Amino acid sequence: MTETFTLAHFSDVHLPPVFGSRWQYWNAKRVLGYLNWIRKRRRVHQGEIADKLIADATALRVGHIVITGDLINLGLPSEYEAALDWLKSIGSPEDVTVIPGNHDIYSSLHGDPGVARWAEYMGGENDTLAFPFVRRVGPIALIGLNSAVETPPFFASGRIGSHQLEIAGEQLTALGEEGIVRVVLIHHPPLPNLAPPRRALSDAAHFAHLLERGDAELVLYGHNHKTRVDWLRSRTKSIPVVGVASASAAVTYGEEPLASYNLFTFFKSENGLRIRHVVRGIDRPDSPVRKISETVLTPAI
Repeated sequence: MTETFTLAHFSDVHLPPVFGSRWQYWNAKRVLGYLNWIRKRRRVHQGEIADKLIADATALRVGHIVITGDLINLGLPSEYEAALDWLKSIGSPEDVTVIPGNHDIYSSLHGDPGVARWAEYMGGENDTLAFPFVRRVGPIALIGLNSAVETPPFFASGRIGSHQLEIAGEQLTALGEEGIVRVVLIHHPPLPNLAPPRRALSDAAHFAHLLERGDAELVLYGHNHKTRVDWLRSRTKSIPVVGVASASAAVTYGEEPLASYNLFTFFKSENGLRIRHVVRGIDRPDSPVRKISETVLTPAI
């Protein structure tokens, strides 16, 4: 890596539900999800807040934008169409990469393509929709995993599965041999004990073991609606594992803060790769976006 590159990380946009889908899509999970939206979440997640954060990143001329899932709420066909329009308003597939979250793969779709509508924003180097995928942007490679699975009411857990884990291991190894910077994208918190069981990644321990063996330079996730940095020790270094707040939170919700996003700048120093991590967000719904914190993440040897 010889150039400086910036990557903006957003997650959990939760665009407002869009109706118009037929009655057969309305099962118990979606009805309960809609009631939760009406009673609580619609006051928290406001699309104009996400638009404000996106505009801030665009004004900073970031190299690429990644969104680690939960663009929508109830997994209705009409929501996928609206989210695709929103993605197009942000940028082209060359500028934006998306992976699905549990609200994007929510419940039965009766044959509807669902997140496949976003395929251009999730495709890998062979232009097919399959996970995990690899996208090269500037001097880095994005490895996109899908941890979202359909779950019963009151559950929001995830699973990667042995097939994805095996392929991701091969991808990480091959990219590492090239010397390219590897950034892993996943929706659910990817380490054990970062979420309660009914919201957790069921094979988080297997994923952690994969990273311990295969290495990466950075892992990004969402789901918890909180900014957090943990470190995972691999064979050769400590890997930063970074979560992000919801991109649309206009008010706090329990321990969930107001909206923010992560901005990563990758650069080489005399001591090797450095990653500058800036959190940018709002202080209140009508305030401008500002820098909240800045640190340097060093994948320590």
